[in-house]
Amino acid sequence: MIGKRFHLGYARAGLLSFLLLASLACAKAQVRPLTILHTNDLHAHLLPDAKQQGGFAQLAAVLRRETEGCQACLVLNGGDLVQGTPVSTIYQGVPIYELANRLRFDASVLGNHEFDYGWQKIGEFIRAARFPVVAANVVDEQGRLLAPQPYVILTAGGAGGIRVAVIGALTADLPNLTTPDRYGPWRALPVAETVARYAREVREKSDLIVVLGHLTSEEEEAILREVPEVAAVISGHPHDGLEVPREVDGRVAVRMKAYGVEVGRLDLEVDMARKTVAHSSWKRIPVNAESASPSEDMALAVEQWESKVRQIVDVPIGTAQRDFTRAELKLVIEQAMAEELGTDLAFWNLGGVRDTLPAGTILARQVWNILPFDNRLLIGRFKGSQLPSSVTLGRSIDPDREYTLAVSDFVATNQQAEMGVSGLQFPEQTNRVDRDVVMDWIRKKKVLE
Repeated sequence: MIGKRFHLGYARAGLLSFLLLASLACAKAQVRPLTILHTNDLHAHLLPDAKQQGGFAQLAAVLRRETEGCQACLVLNGGDLVQGTPVSTIYQGVPIYELANRLRFDASVLGNHEFDYGWQKIGEFIRAARFPVVAANVVDEQGRLLAPQPYVILTAGGAGGIRVAVIGALTADLPNLTTPDRYGPWRALPVAETVARYAREVREKSDLIVVLGHLTSEEEEAILREVPEVAAVISGHPHDGLEVPREVDGRVAVRMKAYGVEVGRLDLEVDMARKTVAHSSWKRIPVNAESASPSEDMALAVEQWESKVRQIVDVPIGTAQRDFTRAELKLVIEQAMAEELGTDLAFWNLGGVRDTLPAGTILARQVWNILPFDNRLLIGRFKGSQLPSSVTLGRSIDPDREYTLAVSDFVATNQQAEMGVSGLQFPEQTNRVDRDVVMDWIRKKKVLE
């Protein structure tokens, strides 16, 4: 009898162990890996910088290496593909989208600089792209979307893989980042509120919800705190990127440095039953001559476009006796504007200085990279008492004297955000482009000290 009970107890224990192991195996089967590789704010930097960082050919090589053999991989881009180098400026962005096809993005979001050549150009970008371009919150007065779709549902890992809903979102600060003639009838709705609405719509259609955004830090944070359905925010816009992921209750936001000098790799363990992330890890992969040999097909495609602009931009115009930071270049640009236009003062926004200047021969290309925007310069007349401290800082100003002030059309439109003042009128249109004025000044000056 004792032996029989022992055997029954042993059998029960064995059955419990079997059921426990089966349960663990089932739970494990419900957790599946997903890798998201991501870039943002490439700004048409087709070639490596002076430190051999970035460049589309090296970027393509890194992305291809990281996706090789990956069970379930997506490649996402966080906006601002265009605007920043001569090929983009001269040909108004379309070649950059054509080249980006070789980066094999699974989706991209609209950035504010996609509007820089006028909102009508965005249609050409979308037609050139062989990847979905999404934006859920950019609408006109009738609520119609500018992008072809607010979101896309991608299947990572082939048939039966993980269904990832990618919702696009552009910062609601759009009006302060461009001019009315460029963004036209379009506006960006509040981000978190719009994302929440679409998250409810895609919940049943997907296994995981990701926001692909071109956002402020505050908007990234708002999504994580206010929209619990979103597992991850893949973002862009601030050029400094993040050192570590921003995290709320296990949900994360990640963002890379600008200009393609690094790629993000977000590895997720997806709980398929709960539609949540069980675990995540993130790393930043450098893109440079040491980390990857350039992709030959991308290098050839880039060269085909660079050869079209080389005679225009690879022309010496002066010499820099030292390195210049962006803050120092702001002062150089203001001096060039004032002296070339014959004004008492000039103001340039630091955000409009897009590159640094190394010591040595100055090529026209470098000024194109520093000032890629084709901003027109305007002049106004004001009493010293009307001028904001952002303009008069470090200067002795007579409050009763009249001064002439030169600014760009962008600053004149967004003067509250850029200069801290409103209501200043700039009636004199010079019809001169900022970049041309600075290059003319450097040619005359010859040496920057």
